[in-house]
Amino acid sequence: MYTVEVKNRIMIAHSLPRDVFGPAQQLHGATYCVRVRFFAQNLDKNGLVVDMGKAMSALEEVLEPLNYQNLDELPQFQGVVTTTEYMAGYIFQRICDAVYLHKLGREPSELDRICVTLSESDVANASFEAPLTASEIHHD
Repeated sequence: MYTVEVKNRIMIAHSLPRDVFGPAQQLHGATYCVRVRFFAQNLDKNGLVVDMGKAMSALEEVLEPLNYQNLDELPQFQGVVTTTEYMAGYIFQRICDAVYLHKLGREPSELDRICVTLSESDVANASFEAPLTASEIHHD
């Protein structure tokens, strides 16, 4: 299995309003290092999994509306507990949207799966990984 990984980072604020989160129930900040891995059984005719430059641009496009934002105030997160795990899944879906919009230089059917990892620090991270399957494009 071939892989390509691109990364970027975002700074967000949010609260996690459930007792299980203790002090994190209060508004606090987080800086996430966001890594996206693309998996393919075969390389394309140019020897690529995906075009790294296009993958980096797609990731930037996905993260830009979240960067320096209070997630509690964004409409798409109303009523949602924006844990690191949840945000990994949210970013995964936006990256899948980019794949299906042909923004990565590869046909969706040629990619096997995608993994999105958000690192909160050098010792804590969460991921969402799943096969790339046909799904509707999200517009929130």
